[in-house]
Amino acid sequence: MKQEIRVTNSEWYVMNCLWEEYPRTLMQLVPLLNERVGWSKSTCATMVRRMSEKGLIGYEENGKTKYFFPKVKKEDVVVQETRDFLQRIYDGSIGMMMSALVRQNDLSREDIRELQEILREAEERQ
Repeated sequence: MKQEIRVTNSEWYVMNCLWEEYPRTLMQLVPLLNERVGWSKSTCATMVRRMSEKGLIGYEENGKTKYFFPKVKKEDVVVQETRDFLQRIYDGSIGMMMSALVRQNDLSREDIRELQEILREAEERQ
């Protein structure tokens, strides 16, 4: 069984920067994170250190510079977060979630077509 991957809201910001492009140095991450969430250099350094210790990101050293890279795939994190969300909010029921979205008229025609295609593909795999 795969290990559960837990990413906090703050960690998502760093992960997104690294999923977009890696490796990146701390000094490359600082302006991105400052622009996106207003973090200072020390906040960025603390996050990167904690995430390295947690195993979410790794680094290679070249001289005194560390080049950071993601150690987890975005797809794996998204799947885990989606499962957690479904379980927490809808008791694991995709049907309850879809029903809530439909009742709120939050689905466009394009959303409906896309969902129908996803369901057709899932049915064919069964």
